[in-house]
Amino acid sequence: MKIKEWSKEDRPREKMLLKGINSLSNAELLAILIGSGNLNETAVELSQRILNSVDNNLNALSKVSAKELTASFRGIGVAKAISIVAALELGKRRNDCGPLQQRIVRSSREVYDLFYPLLCDLPHEELWIALLNRSGKVIERTKISQGGTSETSVDLRIILKAAIHALASGILLCHNHPSGNTKPSRQDDLLTHRLNKAAELIDIRLLDHLILCDGSYYSYADEGRLEE
Repeated sequence: MKIKEWSKEDRPREKMLLKGINSLSNAELLAILIGSGNLNETAVELSQRILNSVDNNLNALSKVSAKELTASFRGIGVAKAISIVAALELGKRRNDCGPLQQRIVRSSREVYDLFYPLLCDLPHEELWIALLNRSGKVIERTKISQGGTSETSVDLRIILKAAIHALASGILLCHNHPSGNTKPSRQDDLLTHRLNKAAELIDIRLLDHLILCDGSYYSYADEGRLEE
């Protein structure tokens, strides 16, 4: 049977989407790289044979050249061989990199430093969020909206969707005031109040809302105004 005739949950690409990348065998991962087999073998079967030739050892496979792959296996042309060699090289380079260091944010000044490079020189308002895990480490920063010179509109559902998708425990909200005035507007107060209440319902904390200007900022957390 061709791979296209397999049930969806057994096809490597579909299986990855349904069950996650960890559910795939080395042969299935290799099959995704080469895309197709030959007249007698599916991509998975061909991948299994390639792996068997090196005793299923990926380190050994990484020493096989593209030329050797094309000469030894029917269905592996130059493009497929290059894909295999390139993927294995990426794996080696990843091992040379240290673990990803997530930035920890504990104070309003650190929130300011986190967003300053993104917002300090803009002539218009932008609203960003940083999503944090339970240890206070930043998972990601995301721009939510962009507005004019005096305000920007916000859809709370976009913020909450991003937080839920990232499995975040905390949200940092930040937007800039191009005017240089850090004083929050009525709209800023309303946004802070609404987001705080909405996040609370799904057990996510709004940790701070920062209004950023070049050289100064206003922190709702420092002013004790998150719970208003």
